[in-house]
Amino acid sequence: MRELILEMDSSVSETYGEQEGTAYKGYFGCTCYHPLFCFNQFGDVGQSLLRDGNVHSAKDWRAVLEPVVARYQGRNLRRYFRADAAYANPELYEYLETEGFEYAIRLPANDALMTDIEPLLTRPVGRPSNTPGGLVCRLFVSGAELWDRPRRVVAKVEWHNGELFHRVGFIVTSLTRVGGPKWRVEPRNIKKQS
Repeated sequence: MRELILEMDSSVSETYGEQEGTAYKGYFGCTCYHPLFCFNQFGDVGQSLLRDGNVHSAKDWRAVLEPVVARYQGRNLRRYFRADAAYANPELYEYLETEGFEYAIRLPANDALMTDIEPLLTRPVGRPSNTPGGLVCRLFVSGAELWDRPRRVVAKVEWHNGELFHRVGFIVTSLTRVGGPKWRVEPRNIKKQS
């Protein structure tokens, strides 16, 4: 194994009855626990934590991620981490940078990011074509107020046939090869092409 790819995500474990710690979670529409998982690139669970049903998706990320990172300490591996927007947390970025991980974490859209990509949001003039929709990716540096320093952000704007509005996504990343011929941006993560 030459590289380690970790992905963190939460899930739902629906409950029935009066179990301690269960709560109604509107996002899932049920009473549940809200477990947290850290997977490797093979889909193996490296660490998990059963949590109360009413916690934020990223709560206790450190308790789950640190043991997995420690397990691979001292091994000569390229290290990557990916996660969805719930994990867009400056404390997590700093931890990953300190531990030598490159990362790609989805960012929730906000006014400042949308202003940065405003020129990309204009639909071409004329009737939409019948060919597959367009895709524009742009790499820029952003310095959110809560960040200790500016970081790379990838903006992705997609135009789909039959849809009136575009789809926009943002990823904060430490990867330096984003946008090169061997990389493609996908809605949830950045994957290396073979």
